[in-house]
Amino acid sequence: MVGLLTWVLVGITLYTVIAVGLQTRGYLPEYAKVSGPLLTIHTQRGRQFLDWLAQPKRFWRAWGNVGVGITVIVMVLSGFIVVTSVFAIVAQPEGAAIQNPQNVLVIPGVNDFLPLSAAPEIIFGLLVGLVVHEGGHGLLCRVENIDIDSMGVALFALIPIGAFVEPDADNQREADRGAQTRMFAAGITNNFAITAIALLLLVGPIAASVAVVPGAPVGDTLPGSGAEAAGLGHGDVITAIDGQPVENESHLEDVVDEVDDATVEVSLRDGDPVTVERRLLVFGAVPGVADDVVGQDPLTRITAVDGTAVNTEAAFDAAVADDSTATLETDRGNVTIPVGAFVAQVNENGPLADAGAPTDGTAVVITKVGDQRVTNASTLRPALDRHEPGDTVTVETYVRGHQSVLDVRLGEDDDGRPILGVGVQDGYSGLILDDFGVDTYPANQFLGMLTGQAIPDDAGVATGVLFYLVQLLVLPFAALVGPDLNYNFAGFTADVTGFFVVEGPLAFMGGALLLGANLLFWTAWINFNLALFNCIPAFPLDGGHIMRTSVESVASRLSLPYGRQVVTAITLSITVAMIGALLVMIFGPMLLA
Repeated sequence: MVGLLTWVLVGITLYTVIAVGLQTRGYLPEYAKVSGPLLTIHTQRGRQFLDWLAQPKRFWRAWGNVGVGITVIVMVLSGFIVVTSVFAIVAQPEGAAIQNPQNVLVIPGVNDFLPLSAAPEIIFGLLVGLVVHEGGHGLLCRVENIDIDSMGVALFALIPIGAFVEPDADNQREADRGAQTRMFAAGITNNFAITAIALLLLVGPIAASVAVVPGAPVGDTLPGSGAEAAGLGHGDVITAIDGQPVENESHLEDVVDEVDDATVEVSLRDGDPVTVERRLLVFGAVPGVADDVVGQDPLTRITAVDGTAVNTEAAFDAAVADDSTATLETDRGNVTIPVGAFVAQVNENGPLADAGAPTDGTAVVITKVGDQRVTNASTLRPALDRHEPGDTVTVETYVRGHQSVLDVRLGEDDDGRPILGVGVQDGYSGLILDDFGVDTYPANQFLGMLTGQAIPDDAGVATGVLFYLVQLLVLPFAALVGPDLNYNFAGFTADVTGFFVVEGPLAFMGGALLLGANLLFWTAWINFNLALFNCIPAFPLDGGHIMRTSVESVASRLSLPYGRQVVTAITLSITVAMIGALLVMIFGPMLLA
């Protein structure tokens, strides 16, 4: 089946052929110019407005000087981040955020993280960003008495990707370096200003009026689970289990654990109650533990332990409580394994290593500490806390499936608690179990990140602002960077609006307020990214021009011989290095992984 990206490439090729053909035959107006898939619309309108707006020149020069300071700092940081990202990608290409080159394109539906449902808001934010960016260049041109030949917009196959201002080349060369630098930095400054304005409106009156509906939002159901069989799915909100209220997504797991019944009644916010038959599924497993029976679609279902039927994790835990090994009967066959805390790493020179446990990565499962049974990772700590640091205890382990009882002298951590010197994997011998089958949508977490409530309480003002901006940047691809997140946040799109409600004085706006929040979110996100991208010290970006004027300023003060050639060599070298680094960031993960 032909993918969406293929159709996009075919469409761009067809558009290019038609556009070039029309220009060759003279059918396009003089103000439209075609260069491959790029179409630029040129106009001289708007110059009088810029002349009027530029009248308070002292103010705009002060604004430009502030912008230059901000831009130079961000430019240095951007260059550093680009270079360090290359080393990170080369060292671990599979860990890169961008694994597919198409995800560099800010095109909803083509970019995996930008859904089509958010296309209107993304296009709005992009247009705002392009207008204020190029408008800033044009405004500072007139402030510095640099004539403008033309202005316009650039489109990539009818998709707006940029705006432009064409200064008069002779006037620009005659302007001093300070004027040129302010002009080049003006677009970046304006993008940062729009970001700040949009965020102040978003965090203030808009997002403050948005709350998460009571209950647990359903993001998805596990394949083969009872929840899936009962018809639960994305968009549902669970409000109670067997009559016991569910307050939010984190509370759902606690309520499910408290209910022992194999069949439960699930109440929904907007819908009739449904009956869920609980099935014990393996939805995560350490390689090498039970590979013969672990499956993905549907997930493996454990039906019995040592002949005892189990439907819930509580029943499973009770069934393995007496014996260190157990035979798990599943719908994919049976497997006998030691059941305990799976040790992901035995620390060298740690207590367990000193007692003879292997430190070469060999699988180790701890099943007892003293006379206390250890059934999973979470029961290891209580078993250790029954002793004191320095005590010698017997620790029952299984190495490659063979039992080994070690006499271990317990160590001590920074809090004075006894330790074995190991890192353990969650679950029962690395098997992560689920008996309900609902994967909740982190609505509260996303709203907290959006409104700034997730900023640490002990963070200072500058640290808090930086922390918030980083969170804002990663929201559309949160699942890649958040180990506990399975979803991305693309705004209050139609598929998640049912998880939120508008409250307070602005409640009368209803869905219109969520639309406004979307517009502000994407306007801030895109303007911030435009500013960061243009700060990269490489031509033809604004950062490249500012880099050149900065190098020229230093070279003139040092009175270097062949100063122009030195400036050209430095700026060209940095540009080539930056472009090479960007290419590695875009294509490296796919080629190196």
